[in-house]
Amino acid sequence: RAAYAASVTYCDNKILVFDYLRDRLRLGAAQARSDACLRELEQGGLAGGLLLRGLHFAIVDEADSVLVDEARTPLILSGPGRPDGSEEIYREALGLACALRQGEDFLEAPDGAGFRLTPRGEWRVAQLSAGWGGVWAGVRRRHALATQALTALHRLRRDRDYLVADGKVQIIDPHTGRVMADRKWSQGLQQLVELKEGLEPSRPGETLARISYQRFFRRYHHLCGLSGTAREVAGELWRVYGLPVSRVPTHRPVRRSRSAPRLYATAEAKWVAVAEEVARLRARGLAVLVGCDSVDASQTLSGVLEARGIPHQVLNARQSADEAALVAAAGRPGQVTVTTQMAGRGTDIKLDPAVREAGGLQVLLTACQEARRIDRQLEGRCARQGDPGRVCYLLSAEDELVRRWRPAWLPLHLPGHAGLALMRLWQYRAERAAARQRHWVQRQDEQEEELMAFAGVSE
Repeated sequence: RAAYAASVTYCDNKILVFDYLRDRLRLGAAQARSDACLRELEQGGLAGGLLLRGLHFAIVDEADSVLVDEARTPLILSGPGRPDGSEEIYREALGLACALRQGEDFLEAPDGAGFRLTPRGEWRVAQLSAGWGGVWAGVRRRHALATQALTALHRLRRDRDYLVADGKVQIIDPHTGRVMADRKWSQGLQQLVELKEGLEPSRPGETLARISYQRFFRRYHHLCGLSGTAREVAGELWRVYGLPVSRVPTHRPVRRSRSAPRLYATAEAKWVAVAEEVARLRARGLAVLVGCDSVDASQTLSGVLEARGIPHQVLNARQSADEAALVAAAGRPGQVTVTTQMAGRGTDIKLDPAVREAGGLQVLLTACQEARRIDRQLEGRCARQGDPGRVCYLLSAEDELVRRWRPAWLPLHLPGHAGLALMRLWQYRAERAAARQRHWVQRQDEQEEELMAFAGVSE
């Protein structure tokens, strides 16, 4: 409360939105808000223990990440739910999903976002759940449980989408590579993943309030932001938030060079090539930053480097406590840092003078993310403030982006620039799918607000 009372407050976007939702819960319905405002005027302070003083002026750092990437999922404030015996239902759903066959009983959605049951799969689910009763008696609920269990089994992967630490499933933010503390999946997905990992399922939460980023940030009287990668989503920023994008020239000329991309047939061949390139650059006294698309990939590469006797450091969600020290050392001669998206946005790697003279920081990207902007953020760690630097892509036909978006008829292996061009095409398709998801979230939020307005209640 003291921080929000200051003239300028620096805060995390998620904390801000959840505090706003808590305030809305304290205020209650419209009449209660009016009464609270009157009490505030009478008492000369914030009414009812509120945290925020209103939504007046916001400057959003990394605006495209907050206003666009994170806007795919609404923020839900939940409280502890009542024991409802759902643990046994989730166990049944997980066992049922294990008995289904991909391609025969279920298919992956074209955008890779989930699964759908085939007619044969629907029949199989009905047969396997016959006699269970309860929620399994309803067709829609039965199918929803089955598809959620399939998502937990086949879509969500350990060390890519989540970590298991201290007996808990911790969600990894796909845009930053960091653990999202105290965040849980909804609609039973959290409990299904916990059961898959052999953990005690947590108690399902009860939704208290929810809001989307689109709806929240449009409530500010004045809104602006900054980002190095906003031009690709300029149309959406204007359409949703009414924010035009203006380009600001760099302080010093950019000296970033690019090497020809390399595309390998297998992930194993890619990791060998990355290790050889790292050894070559390290021998020249250069600092090397290797970007991976998941915790699992960074650990795999670390094992390959260790087997070859190449000293290195790993920065991912498991080593987040050492982030400051690892970033501070990343610009030294011969230093090799293997990282996820954690070293992307907002990371400034200071170069040793010897590294600057030798050619600057070398950034090797071992996978393309689902948004070109995230790749550009990692590229931007080199050649900052007039320093030299180089970017090189080393990709494989077994990368996650290829697996999810490559048409079955297309050859697995295409050389150099042709392969990278296809990666960019698949990135575009992934970004369009994400844009459709954001539009759906926004539309759902607007419809909910309209219904609540008719009912005379707040969110």
